[in-house]
Amino acid sequence: MHNEPLEALFEEIADLLEITGEDAFRVNSYRRVARNIKNLTEDIAEVAARGGVADLPGVGKSTAAKIEQFLKSGKIDLHEELKAAVPRGLPDLLKIPGMGPKKVAHVWKELGVESVEDLKKVIADGRFAKLKGMGEKSVKQIAEGLEFAEKSSDRTPLGLAWPLAEELAEAMRRVKSVRRVEIGGSVRRGCETIGDLDLLCESDNGPAVVEAFTKLPQVRRILASGDTKGSIIVERRDGGEIQADCRVVPKASFGAALQYFTGSKEHNVRLRGIAVKKKWTLNEWGLFDGEKQIAGADEAGIYKKLGVPCVPPEMREDRGEFDVEGDVLDHLITVEDIRGDLHMHTRASDGTVDAATMAQAARDLGYEYIAITDHSRSSAQANGLSLDRMWRQIEHLRKLNEKHDSVAILVGCECDILADGTLDYPDTILAACDIVVASVHSAMRQEKGRITQRVLSAMENPFVTILGHPTGRLINRRAPMDLDIPAIITKAVETHTVLEINSSWQRLDLCDRYVRMARDARAMMSIDTDSHATAQLAQMKYGVATARRGWLSARSVLNAMPLAAMRRWIAKKRKNA
Repeated sequence: MHNEPLEALFEEIADLLEITGEDAFRVNSYRRVARNIKNLTEDIAEVAARGGVADLPGVGKSTAAKIEQFLKSGKIDLHEELKAAVPRGLPDLLKIPGMGPKKVAHVWKELGVESVEDLKKVIADGRFAKLKGMGEKSVKQIAEGLEFAEKSSDRTPLGLAWPLAEELAEAMRRVKSVRRVEIGGSVRRGCETIGDLDLLCESDNGPAVVEAFTKLPQVRRILASGDTKGSIIVERRDGGEIQADCRVVPKASFGAALQYFTGSKEHNVRLRGIAVKKKWTLNEWGLFDGEKQIAGADEAGIYKKLGVPCVPPEMREDRGEFDVEGDVLDHLITVEDIRGDLHMHTRASDGTVDAATMAQAARDLGYEYIAITDHSRSSAQANGLSLDRMWRQIEHLRKLNEKHDSVAILVGCECDILADGTLDYPDTILAACDIVVASVHSAMRQEKGRITQRVLSAMENPFVTILGHPTGRLINRRAPMDLDIPAIITKAVETHTVLEINSSWQRLDLCDRYVRMARDARAMMSIDTDSHATAQLAQMKYGVATARRGWLSARSVLNAMPLAAMRRWIAKKRKNA
């Protein structure tokens, strides 16, 4: 796919234009193109091949020519010119939370900051805090953002790692001497970020399998090539790199190897400790009583022999999974439990297709219902709907629902929680919707007490159904808001407000730890994709993985309910309006 590198290029053009002082209209035009490319459901190269680039929203003659140039050469002249006009290290500052293009331009022009190292120096010596428009609070936030960026830079988001792992696994399944392939490691556990990829191959011909692995077309560099293990560097779809390891094991040890290389390290230490108490040995080759292998061909056999439940991969973090009571292990939420998606956008705001197309895609997934939740008026960058447009949207969706007999189309909106805690739409509009997703999109760096109270106030509104992407984080790009999460969860239970697990791989928000907290408090949650294109509906699996890591069952998930039951649940909050 050419879409992600091209999207990143247009975003960087917009950033560089803003840094160099270009007018806001031109900057935003490039950002709009980047967003529309991101939401495309097909490769931009295929769009270009049929001559459809100029028909894309926001794409004029000049932009179309730049897209064509990228597809032919991998570069855009304007991008190269803009990079040459600023110091080489300046764009790296944009990766630091809190350092937008305007601040980058400010510190460059006023303090001569040209790199991350320069920024560290002016923070340390106090010059940054003395800069006009800054201050100790802003400097503290940026220093924390710098620390956050450095910690997260070497991890790959799940949404980039999982598809790549599946691609490599499928390629290895076509190797003649391979009988079975499984993905292990943190991908299998559904972790939000991944260090490297782990593949397990069952075969009696290790050297041949490793050789095939190191010759895959995705390989950029070979790190190691032995008789039973190969290590390579492969390219991610965003242009970054990640290490992938392939281990070859015989049938008798496959389950033990899969368990061992799935991890986590902490879970494995506990499991080996259980084996030691029985005077047995557990390693990647099997479970042994002296020299005799007593289990190892499959994972379940190892757990059974040790006298403990077979813990689902997502729960293997040594967070109490060996002491769990009841039916938790048998009733974790699955993708098959999901009956609908309650957060998605159409071209009415910043999506790429209309509501009818989203409904058709949902029907193809076997969903019972969806909610169309386009942005409210204050989200100008996302083409938010004015009051008049929203009333027309409500009427349009009602009529569209009457025509559909296979998928119920619920009327919704994603309503901004404004800086003072009020909502972006009046109650008359919210009451006319079936679903209201309330989200914070601005003033995200308010101090903890203020921003927490802002969210709590919004949750008290009887028409707010779901708190969308509650912490506002973007994985590896933006730290979460400084919220009092226990207070948010308590208020959710008190006000009958649903907490969202946003399945977009850039968000996974709530994170697994907060999901567990909400579950323990008996809060209701929803797992939604926040889709802006039909292809993004497939991201549901990332949210489900996060929910499973938080030990969530279907009975705690709003959109695992049948439509009638879900409507009744929502009505409980609205009855006192």
